[in-house]
Amino acid sequence: MTNKLSEKDKKDWQNFLNSSEKLYSKDVDQVNNRKILDRTIDLHGYNLEEANRKISEFIDDCYLNKVKKINVITGKGMRSKNLNDPYKSKDLSILKHSVPEHIKNNPELMNKIIRIDFDSIHSPSKGNFVIILKTIK
Repeated sequence: MTNKLSEKDKKDWQNFLNSSEKLYSKDVDQVNNRKILDRTIDLHGYNLEEANRKISEFIDDCYLNKVKKINVITGKGMRSKNLNDPYKSKDLSILKHSVPEHIKNNPELMNKIIRIDFDSIHSPSKGNFVIILKTIK
């Protein structure tokens, strides 16, 4: 690879700098002309009740603020103390499994959601999943 710029490259760069043409923004949905927003929530350290309340509030807030994609970090559940408790479900006592179940069983939340990435939830190597929200009409 050479560090020298060709005369054509220099000319193209100068034309670009002098141009008033607007650049395509990857952060704007070109069909609906609105910003595409991604937000993340980290639920590490919350108990089941707190995590379910937080995710419900977060989805409502994101929906109202026209966020399109939510990344939900739950952790893998590998260090959960619930794994050794015979009186607790190994799946539903771990946020990775219980939070999506809470969302799925809440019709009010599901009315705001296009898709939940269940493949990530079922993957032992992932500690997060994605929610795609509907657009407010």
